[in-house]
Amino acid sequence: MSINIERRRLIIGGTLGLGALMLPGGRGLATDLLSARGFTHNVASGEPGTDSMLLWTRYVPAGGVDEVRLDVEVALDADFTRVVSGGSLRTAAHRDWTAKLTVDGLRPGTTYWYRFIAPDGARSPVGRTRTLPEGPVARFGLGLFSCSNLPMGWFNAYAHAAARDDLDLWLHVGDYIYEYGIASYKEPDRIAGRDVMPAHDHEMISLADYRLRFACYRADPDLQKLHQMAPMIALWDDHEITNDSWEGGAQNHQASEGDWNTRRAAAMQAYREWLPVSEEPWKSYPIGSLATLYRTESRVLARTRPAAAELAAAHQAADPDAALRHFRDGAWRDPTATMLGSAQESWLAHEFRRNSAASTWQLVGMGTIIGRTLMPEQMPGWVRPEAGERVADKFRRDVRASRLGVPMWMDRWDGYPAARSRLLHAAQQADADLVMLAGDSHNAWAYSLAEDGRAAGVEFAGHSVTSNGMEGSVAADPADVARAFVATNPELAWADTSRRGYMMIDITPQRVTGEWVFMRTIKARSLELAGTHRLAVERGRRRFGA
Repeated sequence: MSINIERRRLIIGGTLGLGALMLPGGRGLATDLLSARGFTHNVASGEPGTDSMLLWTRYVPAGGVDEVRLDVEVALDADFTRVVSGGSLRTAAHRDWTAKLTVDGLRPGTTYWYRFIAPDGARSPVGRTRTLPEGPVARFGLGLFSCSNLPMGWFNAYAHAAARDDLDLWLHVGDYIYEYGIASYKEPDRIAGRDVMPAHDHEMISLADYRLRFACYRADPDLQKLHQMAPMIALWDDHEITNDSWEGGAQNHQASEGDWNTRRAAAMQAYREWLPVSEEPWKSYPIGSLATLYRTESRVLARTRPAAAELAAAHQAADPDAALRHFRDGAWRDPTATMLGSAQESWLAHEFRRNSAASTWQLVGMGTIIGRTLMPEQMPGWVRPEAGERVADKFRRDVRASRLGVPMWMDRWDGYPAARSRLLHAAQQADADLVMLAGDSHNAWAYSLAEDGRAAGVEFAGHSVTSNGMEGSVAADPADVARAFVATNPELAWADTSRRGYMMIDITPQRVTGEWVFMRTIKARSLELAGTHRLAVERGRRRFGA
């Protein structure tokens, strides 16, 4: 891995946006975000194709203007002496002045520079993007991110990744923002200068709330730089809406907060306004003959209600072990439970069959982890005293359930075992070299996935950009915690439960290598690393190791 600081000079092209001038947090942020005019939030690109790219910006005109036209230029050089594509579009207040345009007629595997031009001739910052390749591909680099909770730390992972010269594309697998109100954060978890808007105590509910939260996050200069340097494929997890969401509600949505469908629609609208994403709920992206990358939706369109309430009731029964066995053999295995919904399940299975013969690797971006995880026996004894009895009691319940084969987290694929089996079986039937790419847990994991006693693929599960991991609840040496998880879980090949950062996925015809990159700190702005860890899967092996 190398860092090319010269690439950072790219932001000097055009007018600097709001985020390049100030950091999130501090007095006057709400006023600045709401009163800013011009190109307020830099540029971004996404939804890459071999001959097309979606380009994004936000432009707020002076008062009294109901609608504005923007022009777009796409060039083969940063000085725009070789303009090869472009277009025009309109934006207005009904889409929060965000603007998206898909440009066509581009060449495969080619780097382009782009900018937006306002009616008065003002220019946006210059963005850099790259189309997907065609045919044989020797190598492709993918940056993997999840769980970026702004009040908890600086986005050093974004800054470090944006400075690399060996990554072609970003994949954000969710929790790009968090919905929580300020009162939800414990004082030790927050750092100065990282306040978010809206600043009220309750979580986001309305469209205005979600828009302002996105505006706050997108004002961060490190996140702006990430978007400016390469295209991003993004999918939402739950916190873009609210915690532990499913098609009919969420753990963090109560009746007093209004209609669930209204809130869900507002969150989805703001997400699609503020990110360089299409309206398509799921999609595949061909990377030549090397790989196919899939963007999935597993949170709010078809996911059925998780069985958390049934599991909790089993723990409260007079004979918990008997109740847990009944749960394990009944509600937990319900074949009607689904993460993706039948339409998306069918689509993905067909895509596996269609693409496995055309591309070497099948890479599935997913909000939550599919690897099976049981709670180690030692964990209740390792709980920090300050974490409280509630955490210790949860760990004890998790151990009791794990002894009977019931995994820890009902909110991820562990809570949907029949659906998990269908996905892995579809990959096996297609003879796919499956690589799952996930986030959500805040910690780092590597799983060798199995179905019906046969290898089904591997999973690289990335740690968070800033969100707290298990280290906040567990006092033991993180190495001991990781060893306990690996020893307890046959699918788990490696884990780290204490550090923040991002992943680099290096893809070649013979292997896929995952590198977990650990930042030294998130409490101050720094590019210093605390270390890295690498694991690879060989073509045809579908598991880590021998």
